Amino acid sequence: MSAEAEEVAHDTVEAAVRAQLAKAFGGVRGIIEAAVPTIAFTVCWIVTEELKTSLVVSVSLSVVLLLGRLLQRSTPQFVINSLIGIAIGAFFASRSGDAKDYFLPGILWNAGYMVGMLVSIVARWPVVGFLIGSVTGDPTAWHKDPGIVRLCTRLTWLLMLPCAVRVAVQGPVYLFGGGDEAVAALGVAKIVMGWPLQVAALAAMLWTLGRGRTPVKPPIAPA
Repeated sequence: MSAEAEEVAHDTVEAAVRAQLAKAFGGVRGIIEAAVPTIAFTVCWIVTEELKTSLVVSVSLSVVLLLGRLLQRSTPQFVINSLIGIAIGAFFASRSGDAKDYFLPGILWNAGYMVGMLVSIVARWPVVGFLIGSVTGDPTAWHKDPGIVRLCTRLTWLLMLPCAVRVAVQGPVYLFGGGDEAVAALGVAKIVMGWPLQVAALAAMLWTLGRGRTPVKPPIAPA
């Protein structure tokens, strides 16, 4: 769909952001595909305490999910994203020999996202605003409207919150935890604080969006 067609389809900022958020999430299937490899790694490690076996099972499941997407000719984007993250985690863990390091890239990734979104808020260029820009075809025009900036700031806070919670909980477990208990705790935390937390944040964003009807283009003042 062209930018002009999307602009016609979404006559309010709220509708445009809702549509873009829907594209950013993989739906129920995307949630499952993101969680299964982590569950497999955690369970396999608890049962066998063998890092190599746990990594092979986790990565293999990701590849199977990717092949399923390709055979069905559906978008593999979310599986590929998950596979890349799992492969990086597997690399970290295999290099160090510590199963905890499987979860380190995810913690660093969330910390980076958190810092980036916080900087965008402080600079008054909240990242959610660029979702509107992607619809209107002008990436920065939204910034001229203080009302839209305030709305996007609130939404960016909500988008950032899951990242902050993950870092606050998983970071200390990674730094100070040891042994099987730390691996199990990180696995459970990653699953519980993954898509469930993201869906909760999305629900809060949709609730916020449902309260307003901000025109994508401000009304033209009469001459």
